[in-house]
Amino acid sequence: MFQNLIFDWSGTLVDDLPPVLEATNHVLELYGVEGFDREGFRRRFRLPYEEFYREMLPEVPLDELEVHFRKAFSASDASVTILPHAREKLEWCRAQGIRCFVLTSMDRDAFHHQLHALELSEFFEATYAGVLDKRERILGILEAHRLNPAESAFVGDMTHDIDTARHGGMTSIAVLTGYTHAGPLAEARPDLTVPDLGVLRQILARPACKPRPVATVGALILDGAGRCLVVKTHKWGQRWGIPGGKIRRGETSLDALVREIREETGLEIGAPGFVMVQDCIDSSEFVNPAHFLLLNYVACARSVDVVLNEEAQEFRWVTSEQALAMDLNTPTRVLLEEVLRQNLIPTRS
Repeated sequence: MFQNLIFDWSGTLVDDLPPVLEATNHVLELYGVEGFDREGFRRRFRLPYEEFYREMLPEVPLDELEVHFRKAFSASDASVTILPHAREKLEWCRAQGIRCFVLTSMDRDAFHHQLHALELSEFFEATYAGVLDKRERILGILEAHRLNPAESAFVGDMTHDIDTARHGGMTSIAVLTGYTHAGPLAEARPDLTVPDLGVLRQILARPACKPRPVATVGALILDGAGRCLVVKTHKWGQRWGIPGGKIRRGETSLDALVREIREETGLEIGAPGFVMVQDCIDSSEFVNPAHFLLLNYVACARSVDVVLNEEAQEFRWVTSEQALAMDLNTPTRVLLEEVLRQNLIPTRS
């Protein structure tokens, strides 16, 4: 099913929560903040960890907190152990010829100490530690090792890992052995959730089934003055297109459209009108082979104040003539031409 697996470390392959909790509580108590029990910590802690500390100790510089944390972590006598099924999973990957990597926020020195002490280094082609925001590194890792996102998955125990997989156009696999409870993980909507790596090995060992077509929604968004919004994304080979995404189970197409536009652009839309449906089957422009049913709409924005999330890198408000002269992905060009044919773009007053 996958040729490449990128693993988180803490809570995914090893259980280092005891010394992390001990060191975190030491830092909090230094500044007069009550520490956590294990379950309370799992409910509150998140990555990037600078956000967690900004919430807990907003007036203290992160560098200062890291010094206290590393000292307490190094001094802790709490044990760090390989999680159940982790070694067996890595051995299975090696036997199957699956390329394995690590991407972790853990301190580099502490990570490499654990990696060698637990005798796990032989399983990984490359490891990346000390990465505060994994989303900022994932694309570079894919490119450096020539990993096809369609053949790759990110395996982790936190919502940040799921966001990282999504940013890289990869499959996200959540494991319930680590730092984040099942509830918050489910809200992040990973592609697959497993209780542990043993179950993941069983699933991946099954014969692969061809996935069904995926229904998506997207809209050509108008500003009411003759301009439309286009966004550039790596998922479409740095071509320009429209915002949109997958329809969730139990969600109407219109509800999905409003949600996706809000998530990807920060815009609220009104009066969405259905324009057409397009078949998009293994497009050479898309980051990986996929079969989409594209439900295309036109809609009016209630403002022009765009705030992009991590799925797009740039946006522009342009006229239809300007848009047609840009490097549009094919479905967007087809939609724009149909919108113009139906005379659905108001002219500038």
